[in-house]
Amino acid sequence: MSRPAAADHGATGGSAAGHGFAANLDNGQHLLLGAYTETLALMRSLGITPETALKRSPLRLVSANGQFALKAPAWLPAPLHVAAGLLTARGLAWADKRAAIRLLNVLKASGFRPAQRTVSELLTATGQTDRVIETMWRPLCLAALNTPLDDACARLFAVVLRDSLATTRADSDLLIPKVDLSALWPQAAAERCTMRYGHAVRSIRLVEDSGTRENEGRPAGMVDSGKVDSGKVDAGTVDPGKDCVEVDGLVFDQVVVAVPPVAAARLLVGLADSATLCDTLRAFTYLPIATLTVRLAGPYRLPSPMMMLFDDPASGRDGQWVFDRGALLGLPPDHAELTIVISEASALADRPRDAAINQLIQQLRDHLAAHPGRLPDLPDVTDTSLIIEKRATFAAVPDLVRPGNRTPWTAVTLAGDYTDTGYPATLEGAVRSGLAAADRVYRQIERVRDAADARN
Repeated sequence: MSRPAAADHGATGGSAAGHGFAANLDNGQHLLLGAYTETLALMRSLGITPETALKRSPLRLVSANGQFALKAPAWLPAPLHVAAGLLTARGLAWADKRAAIRLLNVLKASGFRPAQRTVSELLTATGQTDRVIETMWRPLCLAALNTPLDDACARLFAVVLRDSLATTRADSDLLIPKVDLSALWPQAAAERCTMRYGHAVRSIRLVEDSGTRENEGRPAGMVDSGKVDSGKVDAGTVDPGKDCVEVDGLVFDQVVVAVPPVAAARLLVGLADSATLCDTLRAFTYLPIATLTVRLAGPYRLPSPMMMLFDDPASGRDGQWVFDRGALLGLPPDHAELTIVISEASALADRPRDAAINQLIQQLRDHLAAHPGRLPDLPDVTDTSLIIEKRATFAAVPDLVRPGNRTPWTAVTLAGDYTDTGYPATLEGAVRSGLAAADRVYRQIERVRDAADARN
């Protein structure tokens, strides 16, 4: 997901105050899946109840114009619930439904490791119809990988389909946050650590410790809050004779570099043996995500909290999903807010801002007006906020070399959704990377302690 636009807890994505809106605005409308097991476990470990913070519903994809609806029965096990949802879907012909089921069967037979390089090649090889591509596969690919079909990695897309559609029925559930991202878990995690906000790290270098020295640091999360005063860390003892890391003059046993790849390369380039890793970090390319939040002058509720929009960037209709922010936040009906999301928003990013906003609002009006349920007219828009995160995610292309958490240095560990998690740039990928980084740090600290005990 997108990177923070304002100071936050360093999470993938971010929250910022929005003028005229009922709550903070996230850099993107985040969507979780029931398959995000590590994310949900992390929330529970921090005292956050997913059932309270997230609106959970069975797999349901419906368009705002009423032309498409897929509802997977919650009473059927996987993958039968998806097959039943496809067979009963509104807006797909039998040829479209057979093609979609064929794709899932081919992926299952291959162990979800397709031979094709791109999603476009995979869809062609499995005989997908134009309608099912435009109605299902293209929207899902953009939402999950933020990368166009012709460029997106087929294996990463297959992983998303495997974990969300082909394991357990609950894994396909849609989990939409009812709070801003910081309240999901970053804030609770930060409260358990000593945080030093507003400090921009300038340098990282390796040092060999020779004993106790003044102004030493400790690994993040292991510093007592009473030891931090105006940015100073009291002297401590680092085991002598081992490599440590000096960060802006403070020495630490272990450092986790949890910043975007380009920033990580800038920090690590001066370290010995950094050339290969830094080249890998610099090789990532990035794609934008745009989010338009609107406040309406009168009461309004969407038929569903999340609905699809059919986009056509060539005609300025870029919206892909709309969320009923007012309903999700539990706002009174007379305080209506909606959020429109645009993945791979390169075309929109090149347009004049006011024109892009007006076109998105008109696209939404046209969709809702076409709904067969004769929905009420959308009230006038009183406030808007358009956030375009130009480097929201890495481009999930085939053969992309993604580094692991491990680095050439025992005291330096990488963390971020760009590391080799097996997932695209998602919240689950970020959490899994963070947990793997923490595990590596713990094992390195234990190794040093065991070596010190052996010497004594």
